[in-house]
Amino acid sequence: MKKKFILGLAIIGTFLTSCNDFLQRDPMDFADETAYFNTVNDLKIYDNTFYSLFPKMNPLWGGLFVADNSSDNQAGKWANNLFYPGDKKTVTKDNSEWKFDNLRGINFFINKVNEKIASKSISGSTEYINHYLGEAYFFRAYEYFRLLSNYGDVPILSKMMENNLDSLVSSSVRVPRNEVARFILKDLDKAAELMQVNAPESGRLSQDAAYLLKARVALYEATWEKYHAGTAFVPGNSKWPGASTHPDFQFKAGSAEAEYNFFFQEAIDAADLVASRRKLDNDYIGMFNSLKTFSNSDEVILVRYYLVGVNSHGASNYLGRTGGGTGFTRSLVNSFLMQSGKPIYADQDYKGDKVMYEEFEGRDVRLTSSTKAAGSNIVTKTDPLTGQFLNDTISYYRPFIYLSGNESSPTGYEMKKFVSYEKGQDEQGKGTSATPIFRAAEAYLIYLEAYYEKNGTLGGNCDAYWRALRTRAGVNPDYNLTIAATDMTQENDLATKWHGSYIDKTLYNIRRERRCEFIGEGMRLDDLKRWRALDNMTDGYQVEGMNLWAEMYKMYSSSLIAEGIVSQQGISTYIRPLQVTASGSAYNGYNFPKAHYLEPIPVAEFALSKRVGDSQSTLYQNPGWPTNTDGTADYSANYD
Repeated sequence: MKKKFILGLAIIGTFLTSCNDFLQRDPMDFADETAYFNTVNDLKIYDNTFYSLFPKMNPLWGGLFVADNSSDNQAGKWANNLFYPGDKKTVTKDNSEWKFDNLRGINFFINKVNEKIASKSISGSTEYINHYLGEAYFFRAYEYFRLLSNYGDVPILSKMMENNLDSLVSSSVRVPRNEVARFILKDLDKAAELMQVNAPESGRLSQDAAYLLKARVALYEATWEKYHAGTAFVPGNSKWPGASTHPDFQFKAGSAEAEYNFFFQEAIDAADLVASRRKLDNDYIGMFNSLKTFSNSDEVILVRYYLVGVNSHGASNYLGRTGGGTGFTRSLVNSFLMQSGKPIYADQDYKGDKVMYEEFEGRDVRLTSSTKAAGSNIVTKTDPLTGQFLNDTISYYRPFIYLSGNESSPTGYEMKKFVSYEKGQDEQGKGTSATPIFRAAEAYLIYLEAYYEKNGTLGGNCDAYWRALRTRAGVNPDYNLTIAATDMTQENDLATKWHGSYIDKTLYNIRRERRCEFIGEGMRLDDLKRWRALDNMTDGYQVEGMNLWAEMYKMYSSSLIAEGIVSQQGISTYIRPLQVTASGSAYNGYNFPKAHYLEPIPVAEFALSKRVGDSQSTLYQNPGWPTNTDGTADYSANYD
């Protein structure tokens, strides 16, 4: 059996220290640098620290399975201040994503190891020395993508800063986002060059992880620049806050269109490298509740393993036993196709949503294997050889819509995607089922989207990749049938429109495929942002869950579904988490403020990034956000 890599708590945090200042720190203290980084094992141990950056399930409640609560795919018990004006404010660095501590540690490692490689002072296999250096380039790219997706323009730091004010202030200048993205791709090319094709052990990075992250970053930046073109959120126009800092800015490719097409092509090429050599796992749900060790040829490219007493989790305990403090939305559930390949409104076999068991009959496997089907259902079984009656199986499940907090079921559509039914996995804080971090299916979908966005048609390997995804999902692989049957006016999806008009049906169905493939995996918010789809979350957008008040309410006593516990029948037959109580902060629905596409830079950073005697910082704030403490964005500004 292939050896698996488990990141222990004893490693996490050993090497990194915290600091409240931006950039103003001495180099990371890691014993004596002359006595370290001398062996391959030294490099491996240092890299181990940064594996803690990847998504995970938490020791008790939370983690990856609630990440999509910040989207239109899932909902928690409380309103999300990202989606309405007033409550989201400027914050301190400690409460923000404006953090460079890990980057300092990674740069320290890259610089020192390169020096030691040049002096031939590291003992061990060159192949492994290169691999662990490649992991560091990957982690630097991964951290920069976190900053890019949160802030857009950010300073690029690739070496240790000198301990003097002028150097530190000069280094704090924000670089245009497209150049940051190009820097990330360059790091990932270096990582792919250095890392081994096959990971040294399961749970560690490999070459395919670098190519997949490259494809992800390239697609993100390409679509962001295309759909936000000409706004304050993209360089190259007077509304961009960086215009005065970079008065001579020019897109590297020569124009805005050429720039995003450069990124589309980078996404196509990198995604194809992964997709062409990794087949999909036949068992979709088995990837998410597995206790097995994944191999180098599996769909799962990178996975996080757990061990009781070291870093176990509570996903199966919470999701299996309760609602887990999250729930899928009606919008997400409606987007899944029937097995015929038709949308629910176009298939006469769709029985409607009055009873969830019936609603899920004949649907995409990714929906039915990821969600607990509620209601009563009788399945009559017969012997396949004789045709004789065997027995009736009576199924019954009632969502925990009456529970509160981390056990709540805010929408009634409860997740079972990450639930393992193996013995002991349901014990509190003792879950050890693995968490996939990177999957080859993402490469298939990136290729599809980038290829169509750039070329306006489906060519190359699009047909093969799309059919493979649908076949695994138990859906008719004829995607053209789906496209022909799609009525955009009946689709309940924020991603159907751009600039107030419907996108074309082929592009929408590519987006639909992505949405369904990554149910519960925390990828939806980034997609909504890069497509500029949150512009469509207006006019009191209401999150909805299951159809409670048509039929399902009969499963509950009146006290369990009383006012203050769930939204009431007079409001809608569908559960509305935002309308449980009239005093809720978003009772009247969501209206996404455009300033929220990017996070505000913490206010203290403006004082830390200017020279003595200067009145102005080298930093500029993100569109609409103030530079005062506890300030809200300007919701009246024109960002377009």
